[in-house]
Amino acid sequence: MGRFVRTPRHDVTIAALCAIWMAAVLAVGASAAQQQVSPPPSPPAAAPPPLSAQAPGSGYVGEVVCLECHEDAGKGYHASRHGRSRNPRAPAALQTCESCHGAGKEHVDAGGDGHIKNPAEMKPRDVGELCTTCHNRGEHNQWAGGKHDSRNISCVTCHSVHAPKSDHAQLKTETTQETCAQCHKPQVNKLHRTAHMPVREGKMECTTCHNPHGSSNVKMLRAGNSINESCATCHAEKRGPFLWEHAPGRESCVTCHDPHGSNNERMLVAKAPMLCQRCHVHSRHPATIYDNTQVNVTKSNRVVGRSCVNCHSQIHGSNHPTSGKVFIR
Repeated sequence: MGRFVRTPRHDVTIAALCAIWMAAVLAVGASAAQQQVSPPPSPPAAAPPPLSAQAPGSGYVGEVVCLECHEDAGKGYHASRHGRSRNPRAPAALQTCESCHGAGKEHVDAGGDGHIKNPAEMKPRDVGELCTTCHNRGEHNQWAGGKHDSRNISCVTCHSVHAPKSDHAQLKTETTQETCAQCHKPQVNKLHRTAHMPVREGKMECTTCHNPHGSSNVKMLRAGNSINESCATCHAEKRGPFLWEHAPGRESCVTCHDPHGSNNERMLVAKAPMLCQRCHVHSRHPATIYDNTQVNVTKSNRVVGRSCVNCHSQIHGSNHPTSGKVFIR
């Protein structure tokens, strides 16, 4: 008596509760597993093809069509900086050949007869405007109105896009000196005179001092606003300011020196003491101008060695309060 007896009804209730509990556990586990597993990554979007490979716009035919006839021109173009498609300013990243030559559909339809821009046949000013649509920064930004531009010198006078011969700058000649010599023969010929000349020795070139694409300085000099400022970029010890200044040096270095070459030491325009006596004809020791005969026979210290600068050694200027007036050390 008092003994608990399990009935079938109780067994059914317990089994139902267990089934509900198991279903809830499985549902929660499935939901958690679904949240932990990330969805598979979507495939990366395909990069847009370069403009030259896209469908040509109105009037453009594409590089492939151009190279069917101009294969040789394409070789030089692809080997140059113009053919680097990674540069967004290069023709290869734009409309390739037609970036410079214009849309070629009419040219192709005419069987290659005209209807295309050819810099070799264009007016120099038009060529400059074409090239400066891209080359308009850095040293090229002063091309328009510069000396070369105003004298009808165009970019293709010196440069070649399709058949360059130089290692840099795509010049038509092998060196910068050869390019400049086409017009500036007197200056380039001076390089071969006997005195020390850094350009002839390969330490400098014409474009070290001059910017052929334009400059705000005289003679298309790169630095400064005067000849002296340009020279002082290397010869800083001659810059000054000095307490006592030598007038010719203050006005212009080329009063005494020829920067393109000389047969005299230190690239002087004349041999001392004749150089000094171009101005100092009233000197007290003596006032007579030295001629060739006197220079050869006399043993005076005024005409041997460094001549006048044997004593007047600070010829570019002096800061000595007393002897500096006559440029003595």
